[in-house]
Amino acid sequence: MKRRPLTDESGEVRELTKADLSTLKPMAEIDPGMIEAAKNRGGRPKAETPKVHIGFRMASDLVQAIKATGKGYNARVEKVLRDAYKRGKL
Repeated sequence: MKRRPLTDESGEVRELTKADLSTLKPMAEIDPGMIEAAKNRGGRPKAETPKVHIGFRMASDLVQAIKATGKGYNARVEKVLRDAYKRGKL
């Protein structure tokens, strides 16, 4: 039995029938590499020493002053704390 094309003349996929579906194979069987490629979505590489989220309470005026310094204030606060730690001030 000859299979009907899955697309029409304009390239649109037609509605699939039960007979069409019965002939389909799992992607893992057709192209296992495609499954692995889909799992690796890229993104940022994992850090050797990932940062840890902590939460603590601070005076609101201090928080407002820190945030008022602009974007990237988290990194600046971390630098101040790291420098203080290295100098033995913590």
